[in-house]
Amino acid sequence: MNRRDFLAASLATAAAGAGAASAHDDPVLPRDPNRFPLPEKPKLIPSDEQKASPMKLKGNIKQSVCRWCFNSTPLEELCRGAAALGLKSVELLSEKEWPVTTKYGLTCAVANGPTTIRDGINRIESHDAFVKECERLIPLVKAAGIPNMIVFSGNRKGMPDGEGLKNCAMALKRVTPIAEKAGVTIIMELLNSRVDHGDYMCDRTPWGVDLVKEVASDRFRLLYDIYHMQIMEGDVIRTITDQGKYIAHYHTAGNPGRRDLDETQELNYVAIANTLVKTGYTGFLGQEFLPKKPGLESLKDAILLCDV
Repeated sequence: MNRRDFLAASLATAAAGAGAASAHDDPVLPRDPNRFPLPEKPKLIPSDEQKASPMKLKGNIKQSVCRWCFNSTPLEELCRGAAALGLKSVELLSEKEWPVTTKYGLTCAVANGPTTIRDGINRIESHDAFVKECERLIPLVKAAGIPNMIVFSGNRKGMPDGEGLKNCAMALKRVTPIAEKAGVTIIMELLNSRVDHGDYMCDRTPWGVDLVKEVASDRFRLLYDIYHMQIMEGDVIRTITDQGKYIAHYHTAGNPGRRDLDETQELNYVAIANTLVKTGYTGFLGQEFLPKKPGLESLKDAILLCDV
């Protein structure tokens, strides 16, 4: 299940759906358990000692993990593990899931909003329903102490980009007064339309920056997904440096493949993290990659790599 399908299911049910089988699940092969015992699955629930002493981080960047990347892990276990690893947030959660994070001293850095990747706010006929749901949801986001709520442009479906920008701005101008009053930032994610989300409209930083300028509210910014924008335009560090004032949140993943932040991919996340610190960024860096290793091993590696 990819993120697009997971998000759609989450919006339909107001809870995360069951994920696809992990690459590390036990093989379905007949075996004699006495001669060939199955290895124990890695435990995501930290010990009492780990819970008392979470992993120490420098903390120059607040880090988060995106729930959908570990959707085969129960949310309670993911939150326990995230807290033990020194994270501050588990994000991209729906409203029924928000209280789980607080049990483990975490927040939800980004709440799921009322749109999907394919069907966003670039069509006028969707605006009334979008505004109505924002009127209901944004006060709840505020009450939960969540700083950001995500929205999407939607797919082009033949619509010119200029028209889509105008329509998105029209919708956002109707809801940013609500967000301003609540102190919640609405963020639109930049996604690639070459590999993962064909036809998605908000697929380039300049388009997103023009939208932020058009809306002209401190409570509307971009979610800059480093993986997606590496595919679409590259020049990540220069973009962060020059356009950071239009960005309220960042996501990670290795390219190609949206996998671990390791030596098999092309992005230099140490340099990128140092750039975030240098620019004075105070928001969250959300780890949003599909892990290769069992349990939370890949997540731990990524956290340490970005803890500059």
